[in-house]
Amino acid sequence: MSTGDRAALALRGRIGAYVTLARHDPRVTTAPGRAAFLARFEREVDASDPEGKLDPLERARRVAYLRRLYFARLAYRSHVVRAERRADRRRAKRPWLTDPERPAREEAADVR
Repeated sequence: MSTGDRAALALRGRIGAYVTLARHDPRVTTAPGRAAFLARFEREVDASDPEGKLDPLERARRVAYLRRLYFARLAYRSHVVRAERRADRRRAKRPWLTDPERPAREEAADVR
């Protein structure tokens, strides 16, 4: 696919998104996706409490912290990738700073 084709497809997609947003409330159209995403954290709590004996407040607390954990990991991985890209750009501008023993790019640390 050529660059022009990609640009045209991106523009068509953007137009379609604007049409949808003009006709419907985005909170309503994205509600099922948000609910499915948040249900993931509920399922994780269910796995740690299969008998359902947790107090509802404790359950809600755990769900909230699982959600925070998810976004903290996401932010960390984003930070690692941005730092690697920044270092790659710096090395490209100043090749004399490149360490011949180090590979050009290492994979981001797997944080679970």
